[in-house]
Amino acid sequence: MSVKTGLDLKLFRNIGIAAHIDAGKTTTTERILYYTGRVHKIGEVHDGAATMDWMEQERERGITITAAVTTANWARNEVEHRINIIDTPGHVDFTIEVERSMRVLDGAV
Repeated sequence: MSVKTGLDLKLFRNIGIAAHIDAGKTTTTERILYYTGRVHKIGEVHDGAATMDWMEQERERGITITAAVTTANWARNEVEHRINIIDTPGHVDFTIEVERSMRVLDGAV
């Protein structure tokens, strides 16, 4: 028996942002959140104000330690799409976080 939820999975995407350290992954995520209306102010990594850097150590060091997930909605042709964004660490010490994230992605930037 299948359960009907009313959600069309064609309108959902899991997108990861992955690159080397200091490439601007979290900064790009912050811009996406701002331009989709998810946040009203762009959080800057160097100010310790990035939405995606939620751990105190991340804010102090200015690096991403754990993969972080957020959601943004994007309307196209009057249809709302839900984009789950996975911001991954760039430092080689946290590569396992990137590898774990890759399993659930539909695409990556």
